[in-house]
Amino acid sequence: MSVPVSLHAVIQQLRSSLERCILGKQAEIELLLTAMLAGGHVLIEDVPGTGKTQLIKSLARTMNGQFRRVQCNPDLLPTDITGMFIFHPKEQQFVFRPGPMMTNFLLVDEINRATTKTQSALLEAMEERHVTIDGETFDLPKPFILFATQNPIEFEGTYALPEAQLDRFMMRLRIGYPDEQTERELLTRHMDGLPSERIEAVTDIETIEEVQRLIQQIHMDDAVGSYMIDIVRRTRSHPHVLLGASPRASIALMQASKAYAWLQGRGYITPDDIKKLTPYVLGHRIVLGVDARIEGITPDDVIRNVLQQVAVPVRLEM
Repeated sequence: MSVPVSLHAVIQQLRSSLERCILGKQAEIELLLTAMLAGGHVLIEDVPGTGKTQLIKSLARTMNGQFRRVQCNPDLLPTDITGMFIFHPKEQQFVFRPGPMMTNFLLVDEINRATTKTQSALLEAMEERHVTIDGETFDLPKPFILFATQNPIEFEGTYALPEAQLDRFMMRLRIGYPDEQTERELLTRHMDGLPSERIEAVTDIETIEEVQRLIQQIHMDDAVGSYMIDIVRRTRSHPHVLLGASPRASIALMQASKAYAWLQGRGYITPDDIKKLTPYVLGHRIVLGVDARIEGITPDDVIRNVLQQVAVPVRLEM
């Protein structure tokens, strides 16, 4: 298939707006857009103050989408996120009061500060795109994308995300500190207030949904599909790995690769697309063995080793 020029131009304009708002993070913005267009959730793991909240808020503004933010803490209850039924005295009946989850873009800040009970309330929404409250099911708006952040260096008062919940995130990203020149420019731009408050809408939710539908039509050659499956399966048999990537990871890698190919203006996936995205899609899904952790081996080391072992297909059908 060919990528519609008009729609591709809109997404590139959206991308440029984000790059002007969040300086020096072109690669991270591209990955964030890839996950969003693929309909996947994103875990952003980084230290405070690197622009995680501003990036997600700016993304929602560029497409005129609904945005809500939840600050997690041990007192947060599941119903504080999903919503609840409250008794209306005048009408003499229980009325549903929606929680912040009823939005297009939900930012769950410091998700590892929420209790396991509250974290589990997110699982249904992330996978099924609906919530169940008192036996009644409510569909979430479309699209619904959850962005979660966690601080990798704080442990007091935090609850580690279980493997089942990590597996629901399509990607894990790190923003990182800006370089010196970018940080100087950042100070200048913040003299007039937050850049995210000045960003304007470039498109709308309906256009994003149309792009998401087109992305499903991106072609994946059988050889490329076999290459992707080989990578995922190698993580399960790797000697340093206790728990490898799941079949859900294979689906996530395929969907992300389709979205990434679309962003590049192509109607087909290449092996380079898969190699580019594999660390971000599989890294948080790999559980290392005790010996590997003692030796200082990381999931990224395992992925690099797997990519070196799997042969890249050379003949593709476009």
